[in-house]
Amino acid sequence: MMRTAMKIDFVSDVSCPWCVIGLKALEAAIARLDGEIEAEIHFQPFELNPQMPPGGQDIDEHLAEKYGATPEQSIETREMIRARGEEAGFTFAMDKRSRIYNTFDAHRLLHWAGHEGRQRALEHALFKAYFTDGENPGAHEVLIRLAGEVGLDAARAKSILSSEEYAEDVRKQERFYLEQGISAVPAVIVNDRHLIQGGHPPEVFEQALRRIAAED
Repeated sequence: MMRTAMKIDFVSDVSCPWCVIGLKALEAAIARLDGEIEAEIHFQPFELNPQMPPGGQDIDEHLAEKYGATPEQSIETREMIRARGEEAGFTFAMDKRSRIYNTFDAHRLLHWAGHEGRQRALEHALFKAYFTDGENPGAHEVLIRLAGEVGLDAARAKSILSSEEYAEDVRKQERFYLEQGISAVPAVIVNDRHLIQGGHPPEVFEQALRRIAAED
């Protein structure tokens, strides 16, 4: 049986909990379709809070300002995210995550990791650092350590972060997806033309990928 080759662009931000849920579900769907599809995932940058200062902002304050969320609504949403994460085998330690941070430098490092074949590993490491361990995904010492942990050259990571390297590449990609009408993440784009929006359960991704494979 011929396996259908698929190019998947996963547009996400490392500070987006639904992106974690979406990625885990997408990976589960791909695993279920083993033998049917050959998927190549590319991680594309999206910043939920491009104006966020380096020190970040208190998460409750941020959610209230940005979405008008009441403390009760925030608690409900967090519980839903925690439960969905648990189903997917991911730990959201809500008590450890008290701030929202700027993620631009994380995206620069992810862009570089794409050239080195370590992009998915770094994306997972960033999600864990922020959502499970409560670390700042914009802090250079955190980024350099994670790069080393996933098999990237830590010294090279340090030199990228201390310069403007890949900044224009990331901004160009961000603009491209905004111009394509992507205003929320995760956005999963298959073969440059099929859009699946949101952190769906694995079976939704599985059905969509199967349908696309049949069409294409």
